[in-house]
Amino acid sequence: MKARRNKKQVPSFRKLLKTSKVKLENKLKNKQFKQQSTLKKYRKEQRKLRQAVKDAVSKKPIPLEDPKEKRPVKRIEREEEEEEEEALPLDMMDEDDLQLMKDLGQRASFLTRDLSSSEPVHAKKRKKEHVIDKYEKIPRTLQTEPEKELIHLLPIKDKSGIIPQTREKPAVDINKDEEDQEEEMEDNEETAEEPIRELTVEEHLIERRKKLQEKKIHIATLASAILSDPESNIKKLKELRSMLMEQDPDVAVTVRKLVIVSLMELFKDITPSYKIRPLTEVEKSAKMRKETHKLREFEEGLVSQYKFYLENLEQMVKDWKQRKLKKSNVVSLKAYRGLAEVAVKSLCELLVALPHFNFHNNIIVLIVPLMNDTSKSISEMCCEAVKKLFKQDKLGQASLGVIKVISGFVKGRNYDVRPEMLKTFLCLRIKEVEVKKDTEDINKPKKFMTFKEKRKTLSRMQRKWKKAEEKLERELREAEASESTEKKLKLHTETLNIVFVTYFRILKKARRSPLLPAVLEGLAKFAHLINVEFFDDLLVVLHTLIESGDLSYQESLHCVQTAFHILSGQGDVLNIDPMKFYTHLYKTLFKLHAGATNEGVEIVLQCLDVMLTKRRKQVSQQRALAFIKRLCTLALQVLPNSSIGILATARTLMHTFPKADLLLDSDSQGSGVFLPELDEPEYCNAQNTALWELHALRRHYHPIVQRFAAHLIAGAPSEGSEALKPELSRRSAVELFEAYSMATMTFNPPVESSYSKKKDKVLQGTPFLNEDLNQLIKKYCNELPAPSSLDFTKYLKTSLQ
Repeated sequence: MKARRNKKQVPSFRKLLKTSKVKLENKLKNKQFKQQSTLKKYRKEQRKLRQAVKDAVSKKPIPLEDPKEKRPVKRIEREEEEEEEEALPLDMMDEDDLQLMKDLGQRASFLTRDLSSSEPVHAKKRKKEHVIDKYEKIPRTLQTEPEKELIHLLPIKDKSGIIPQTREKPAVDINKDEEDQEEEMEDNEETAEEPIRELTVEEHLIERRKKLQEKKIHIATLASAILSDPESNIKKLKELRSMLMEQDPDVAVTVRKLVIVSLMELFKDITPSYKIRPLTEVEKSAKMRKETHKLREFEEGLVSQYKFYLENLEQMVKDWKQRKLKKSNVVSLKAYRGLAEVAVKSLCELLVALPHFNFHNNIIVLIVPLMNDTSKSISEMCCEAVKKLFKQDKLGQASLGVIKVISGFVKGRNYDVRPEMLKTFLCLRIKEVEVKKDTEDINKPKKFMTFKEKRKTLSRMQRKWKKAEEKLERELREAEASESTEKKLKLHTETLNIVFVTYFRILKKARRSPLLPAVLEGLAKFAHLINVEFFDDLLVVLHTLIESGDLSYQESLHCVQTAFHILSGQGDVLNIDPMKFYTHLYKTLFKLHAGATNEGVEIVLQCLDVMLTKRRKQVSQQRALAFIKRLCTLALQVLPNSSIGILATARTLMHTFPKADLLLDSDSQGSGVFLPELDEPEYCNAQNTALWELHALRRHYHPIVQRFAAHLIAGAPSEGSEALKPELSRRSAVELFEAYSMATMTFNPPVESSYSKKKDKVLQGTPFLNEDLNQLIKKYCNELPAPSSLDFTKYLKTSLQ
């Protein structure tokens, strides 16, 4: 059959000559159409095979006995339509092809072949095909039993063919499930029958107190174990730190606060007095003794736990700032503030107590932004900690780190910060006298033995050893002293440079900022350390600020104080006339606040000391008399402590300028009339007036003011009945102002009213003191006529009061 078909496909040349051209074209078309139809048939059969495989794998396979009933009608119609479309016209097919199609249709294997195979129909039969035929001849039975779920596994291929693998899904015992459900229902009923009893408020408080007591005992046990042997019990530090995450909502906040404070005190006690550095690879691999290994383990554990503790404190502060509620909801938003305050307090304590230890710069970075916090309590807490650090820092290493961070923070906020941040600079220990004093305290000179003492007490060999020993000690002391002094001066110089850069930036860019008083006060304190080259420019800036009129009287007083601090130090060599600053202070004296705040009085007292007392040689007599007269006038208008400070300043000026006693004489000296309204102290003719204000102050209600006024009227003598007591004469004006302060709104010392004394004397001399006042009124009213009884009653009441 195959040879015959090939012979037709390749006709001989002679036959081609006998065939017409039209017939050849028709044959070519038939051949092409036949090839296309064969491809279509192949695709259709493949599609049917795939569908049959899917049906065989599905849960409900279609039985082959009666396919007409199971298959849907629409599917059969669609297949018939496709067969009609793809069928070849009979007139265009050869006889051999028709015969082949009939033979295929009569074969049973065309319908009952292996559905799992995807081979084409016209492929060659494999060997041992009878195995498949035997499998196909097995009769199918309909499913009468309930269908079981199968799990299809990978098939096995052997010599006999492909063997499919399946496994039944394990069935669930329904009876067992019902029993479990019944048991659960019974348990639920039992729980429903016995509900949890709600605690009363009193019982809840007792339970909370019990839990808290247990936690306290646990914290105390861990802390005492760590303190007793830190190197052996360093791991318990981790256990104690884990209590910072307490999850019991009843005691979570209290326990966390207690753990924070306990850890802070522990770190202050067990931390060494040196900084722990990380080990190198060579040091880790080197052999060491058991004691050294134990010490290194302690140091590594201490540093790691200290780091984690600081991170926990930082996270508490961040949670409070961001107002973020945790998922656990153990700590409420209201409790965040309390935890944050305790955390900030612990950070401040560690900042002051451990400036030498690890992570000190990290603590500084946390504390400095909190100095500008909106919460006043936290801001004051951080500022006080920084001040304390500045006061106790002798070398200046920690102070330099804080100053760098504060300067960068102020610049980054565009100078919009609290003035208290810059006021902390006033506590810096950058004075040459203090530096020298500290150097002398650290390196006290050691007294060595003279040659005569050595010869009397020591032998020749001992003298030789003593000489070498003293030489070595001298060299070591000199080397150590020079190094510490140089290092200290270097650190102080760098710190002061940063401070002045911050001050000058504010003077240049933020003159109307509330930071200006703090800047001027700082310049006044450190003016003696400024380079002389900047004095002229700085004085011009200060005068410009005063003349601008944008400053308050207190800020202008700071400008005056700064200018005279500059001129009293290295500025003595400059040829500058500060008359304009004297005039401004003389004019500002009557603008001082006379109320309870006493703002500016202390600054005025300091300015007068620098301007008049310390510069006595550059001050004229007319100027001194004008200031004494105006100070005595001002003493009538302010509070007692201010009056005492002003009168003490006037006493000092009278001792400094002996010719000022002419103000105690009522006779005029020279020509002219005193002009109190004139703001020029040189031309107000103060020598033509007298200090009549002292006689008014002599009748003041405060005894110390009375004493000072009487002392000045007598000419401020050093001896005699009118001389002051040592506790008053030896104190400066500022010290007296602070000692007799009325900040608590009480008299110091207590003042007894003269009216109460007179009243007591009158009541003691009244004969009818023990008689009832109402009875007396009735008695005298009955004797007098009615119209005048009311008048007498009023008279009697007023006379008896």
